[in-house]
Amino acid sequence: MSALKILPGDKKKKLAVVKIGTSSLTHQDGKLDLSEVKRLVDQVAEATRKGFRILLVSSGAVASGMAELDVKFNPSDIVFKQVCAAVGQSILMAYYRELFKEHGLKVAQILLTKEDLSNRAAYLHTYNVLDRLLQLDVVPIINENDVTSIDELRLNTKGYEANFSDNDILSVLIANAIRADLVVLLSNVDGLYDRNPKEPEARLIPAVERITPELKKTVSGKSPLGRGGMKTKIQAAEIATRSGIPVVIGNSFSQRILLDLLEDKPVGTRFMVVDKMPGLKAWIAYGASSKGQIAVNEGAEDAIVNGSSLLPIGIEDVSGSFDTGDVVSLVDKNGKKFGRGITNYSSDEIKAIRGMQTTQVMKILGCMRQKEVVSRKHFHLFEEKRE
Repeated sequence: MSALKILPGDKKKKLAVVKIGTSSLTHQDGKLDLSEVKRLVDQVAEATRKGFRILLVSSGAVASGMAELDVKFNPSDIVFKQVCAAVGQSILMAYYRELFKEHGLKVAQILLTKEDLSNRAAYLHTYNVLDRLLQLDVVPIINENDVTSIDELRLNTKGYEANFSDNDILSVLIANAIRADLVVLLSNVDGLYDRNPKEPEARLIPAVERITPELKKTVSGKSPLGRGGMKTKIQAAEIATRSGIPVVIGNSFSQRILLDLLEDKPVGTRFMVVDKMPGLKAWIAYGASSKGQIAVNEGAEDAIVNGSSLLPIGIEDVSGSFDTGDVVSLVDKNGKKFGRGITNYSSDEIKAIRGMQTTQVMKILGCMRQKEVVSRKHFHLFEEKRE
């Protein structure tokens, strides 16, 4: 991966999305470690002076709320977590504001839910706001909106498939939206190891050319206060590198780690780019939640894999409730998902025209919005199908 150093005369500032985990910002008792928060802010400020633009995705709100309320962690109580987030978010932002102010920098708080990135219009609005903040030299600080998030309810809806459930994933989806140059994932580990890092034979993997199934099997475990572990970091890296954005993982407790990673020094683990999708394709693949499923016959599956659109005649079944313009999953005759796409028809309309010739659509619906149910331009095929 090429270095992200800013050379004299460069007009374009490099943009990095930096995610910091709960374990990196808190003591073992869950209270904020202000010395670590300050060290992070000092590095972001220095990187900004060196010509980088930084967008910060910060955990720590729930832990901050726990400390403020003087309560113990209860992972099974969703409302408890939301209450702690409501209390802790303002505390976290107050510290960030004061610490960045010492460097002459202003901050902005952005709280997002899955639906904010699943809706294409909201996704683009998010991009516009972030882009303008960066133009104004404001440091955006992003977190998932745990107070209003309804993931636990929506995940029980048939056919619904969420797009993120952790700040690691959120950080790369934001990077996709803003078309960042790099994603930095800071945690309490040095990077990715070839086995459990507690084992004496464990070795740090400095670079990953491609994320393989074998590599995914080597990761496990997560923080008691945060939701993420190395598994979600691998998932995040897979999304980013397939979208044309490199990822680095580093230990936030290492001195000047953020600056070292931004300057391409040999620390942490670096994940190389394997693909570069257009913005819309990246959103279909990773930004949007799937609102339902369309089951297709074998002939339609073969045609889609070979570059054709999905027509009504190839559809066998529909599940979930969705509208025109929503993203849906495509499943084969065995019920296995093989891709995603933007539908031109609602679930009710597709139920009425499935298995029909396109010439019959007008008679059944009274209109024909598009000949294709899903256009080939709006498909994302999973990797095993693309290969």
